[in-house]
Amino acid sequence: MPSQVSHVDARELHHGSHADLLEEESLPAGSSSVRLDAIIVPTAWPVDALRHVMQIGKEIDVPVVALCSRAASAEQARRLADDENAAVLAVDVDQSLARRLPSFATDRLLHRSGFGSVSDLSLKRNLGLVLARGSSWRRVLFLDDDIHIDDPRHLHRVAGLTDRYRAVGLANLGYEDNSVVCHAYRQIGGVQDTFIGGGAMIVDAARTRSFYPNIYNEDWFFLLGDGVPFRAARAGAMRQRPYDPFANPARALGEELGDTLAEGLFWLLDSGQNIDTAVSAFWGDALYRRRQFIDLLLTTMKNVPEHDRMRRSLEAARGRSADITHWLCSNFVELWKADLQKWQEFLDWKVPVTSNPEKFLNEIGMSHNVQLSEACRSRFS
Repeated sequence: MPSQVSHVDARELHHGSHADLLEEESLPAGSSSVRLDAIIVPTAWPVDALRHVMQIGKEIDVPVVALCSRAASAEQARRLADDENAAVLAVDVDQSLARRLPSFATDRLLHRSGFGSVSDLSLKRNLGLVLARGSSWRRVLFLDDDIHIDDPRHLHRVAGLTDRYRAVGLANLGYEDNSVVCHAYRQIGGVQDTFIGGGAMIVDAARTRSFYPNIYNEDWFFLLGDGVPFRAARAGAMRQRPYDPFANPARALGEELGDTLAEGLFWLLDSGQNIDTAVSAFWGDALYRRRQFIDLLLTTMKNVPEHDRMRRSLEAARGRSADITHWLCSNFVELWKADLQKWQEFLDWKVPVTSNPEKFLNEIGMSHNVQLSEACRSRFS
């Protein structure tokens, strides 16, 4: 909970909400004629983290795709799915699959500049987009394994909104999911909202032409990738599992570039401007605002209970910000646009569209990484 400190107004430096970029939708009563086609879950935790999403899929009769790595494996996911009698297609995500997707200039830039990421979340989400498109799935829910949905039955009605919107994110009624810096702003009394995110978002996989770059706030870039102004909505409900944003300063360190870039681009959208105006001079101003914002947090946090841990995280973010140049920001955005073009050509020429995921995986030679539960085999046989 935020501490009892005076309200801090940082609107000249930071936009605490981007809600005006979203439509807030109420769901119609009754059943929906539109159905969710699949739930796609990137996971790296022990297999029990998938139990809730398997139960969701079973309750609403929707197959689950588990994209596994690290502590998660396709074999373990398939065994759990058989125990739950759930339709699950589990994939071991490794470099052999990564090589089947385009290589991105933004990745090379980040590695050369010392900002490369070891996360495979974007890879998994991009694989999910490709699998959905190749399987003729239109409406897919990307759902992280730390999200809880109390009433899965409303998901079909949320999916129906994708006929009108590029993406529909579920409203978060649980722990606020923000960057470390934005969590700190809330803790010192700032008015900080949350946005929709890739951890609970329904997209039309047949229509989207965007992808997830390998950087923090990759889901914001995904929304931007189909052009602006984007059409996105918030509807339905989910709960984010609580976590400690200040447990390790490395979290703030890893978020800083992606948070700077995404907040900078959304600053333009909030002001009614186009992201094409984000040239080098703009990024110089954005970096100045960002550093002033973090400095304000550091000087205003004296009465916050999490003072020591928060300070360590903010100091890590401020130090990392010093490594970010306006050239790096403007170059990333330009290369991201080139990557979008490359991704769209890949979708057009390299992704065959079949009638179900088993056929698609066989056609592109990815079936060796895949395990299907008995319920999933019965579904697609």
